[in-house]
Amino acid sequence: MVSRIVLILIAVALAGCGSGATGNNTVVAAFYPLAFATERIAPRAHVEDLTPRGAEPHDLELTPRAVARIERATVVLYLGHGFQPAVSDALKNASGVKVDVLQGLPLHSAAGQETGLTADPHVWLDPVLFERIVRRIGAAAPGPVHSAPLLTDLRALDRAYRTGLANCSRHNFVTSHAAFGYLAQRYGLRQVAITGLTPESEPSPKQLAHVVKLVRRTHATTVFFERLVSPRLADTVAREVGAQTAVLDPIEGLTPSEQKRGENYLTLMRENLAALRKALACH
Repeated sequence: MVSRIVLILIAVALAGCGSGATGNNTVVAAFYPLAFATERIAPRAHVEDLTPRGAEPHDLELTPRAVARIERATVVLYLGHGFQPAVSDALKNASGVKVDVLQGLPLHSAAGQETGLTADPHVWLDPVLFERIVRRIGAAAPGPVHSAPLLTDLRALDRAYRTGLANCSRHNFVTSHAAFGYLAQRYGLRQVAITGLTPESEPSPKQLAHVVKLVRRTHATTVFFERLVSPRLADTVAREVGAQTAVLDPIEGLTPSEQKRGENYLTLMRENLAALRKALACH
């Protein structure tokens, strides 16, 4: 009887070691797209998103508790090149596997930008590059990994963008910050950005006047803004050129309303495609 009880206790202990309650399968993701991908492909991993819902990830500041989560995690997924300096600093004492998902990707330089970034980090807005990131996450994630369904969804998303943006009357689109360079390059478009790679950057009056002049030259009918930052600059440019405003989501995090509606990376990317098709008069 005693030996049977001992065996049961050992089995319970082993089961506990494989559960999400322990740290041996914890994946800490720097922000939403990385957390989304990990949750989709590694169902047994305990995924923690460092960037709170509704927060802008570029200027993320970490609490001591968040730093401790990074230090104890089995895997930490992050973007280097100055995207989230606080995360990069905390990684110095991390004991787990550290994965910079930007490593090895064909990045755009951030030279000339008034920012701490050394490259444009917004690779997740290109479904083809995001495929490569998913594969990298799959190689590092603990437990069983099932990447195929998400990779299939990303290929379908790429096809939808190629088809949807193949025949458009315009090819220039105006954004509040320069988050869509990879997407524009992939699908033969040109991004005209009011601010730089970080949304909190403020253009000087001279820079703003230059953007207004450039927007007028492109005959853009829509100025895009994003939900996580103020639309003030987009509204200003739109008034100056007689354009309307609309949302183009950089998908750096979900707002509370998006979360409530059950939105995710894939649904928001398709909403972005619909917004671009309308703004660019695609048929």
